Order: sequence, then C-alpha cells, then structure tokens
Amino acid sequence: MNKFDSAKLRTRFDNTSEGWLVQVYSGDRRLLCVLDSSHAWTFLWGCGVGLLLAVGWVNLASSSPSPTPGPATPPPEMWID
Repeated sequence: MNKFDSAKLRTRFDNTSEGWLVQVYSGDRRLLCVLDSSHAWTFLWGCGVGLLLAVGWVNLASSSPSPTPGPATPPPEMWID
C-alpha cells in the first residue's frame, strides 16, 4: 500500500516560496545588477506608503483654514515734484 508522505510534498512545493530573480547583464556578459523578489516588495511597499502620505497631505491641506488677509491698506501716495 502506498503511504502518503507529507515531507515529499513539502520539498516538492518549497521552491514556490523562493520567488524569482532577474539578472541584468551588459553586452560583454558582465553582471550589472540583480533584482530579487524582495526588491519588488520593497518598491511596492514604498509606493503604498508614499501614496498614503500624499493622500494624507492633500487632506490636511484642504481641511486647514486658508489664511485670512489682514485689512487692506491703500498704497502710499507718491509725491512727484
């Protein structure tokens, strides 16, 4: 009888948690940079935080009272001789 072994199933699907890796090479086959899945998550996290800050900033700017101008004073008259 064939027994179910969860260890074999776990090792079979462990590679899904590794993510992906992009290596960028120049024309002369030199490695320029490596982009890992953590870089993408960090970028998306930063975009989300930036969006939240921008929305909060706009809401604060629109809810704050506009500065009231002081009493209008006429410009001084110029004496021309």
